[in-house]
Amino acid sequence: MKTATYPAKIISISISRSPAAVYTFACNPKNLPKWASGLSGSIKQVGGQWVAESPMGKVKIKFARKNSFGILDHDVTLESGATFYNPMRVQPNGNGSEVLFTLYRLPKVSDKAYAADAKHIRKDLAKLKSLLEKSG
Repeated sequence: MKTATYPAKIISISISRSPAAVYTFACNPKNLPKWASGLSGSIKQVGGQWVAESPMGKVKIKFARKNSFGILDHDVTLESGATFYNPMRVQPNGNGSEVLFTLYRLPKVSDKAYAADAKHIRKDLAKLKSLLEKSG
C-alpha cells in the first residue's frame, strides 16, 4: 500500500524577538485573536477545549503540549468534525526568531484556493511579527 503525501509549502517570517518570547506569546490561545485572522472572533475554554469563533463557524483548537523546542503544531476542528493539522515552529535565527508554518495542499484544493491560503498565512505571520516587535 502506497502512503499518500501532500504537496507542502513552508511559509516563514523573521521576528526580532527571542524564540522564547515568540513561543510564549504564540502558544497562548488567548492571543490567537490578536494575530490569527481566521480566529479573529472570541476564544474561550469550553469543557477543557479551546473554542474560537471563525469565518467558518465555531472551531476547536488543540495545541501541542508546551515544550522547549518551539513546536506550535495545532489541530483545528470544524463544526463538521473535519480536523486540519497545522505544523508550526519557532526556531532561533541570529538574535531573533524564525516562525515557520507548513501549509499542506489537500486533495481537491484548487491552485487559487491554495494561493489564497498561503497569502492568508503570510498576513497572519506579519501581524504576529508586528505585535511582537512593537511590544519588544
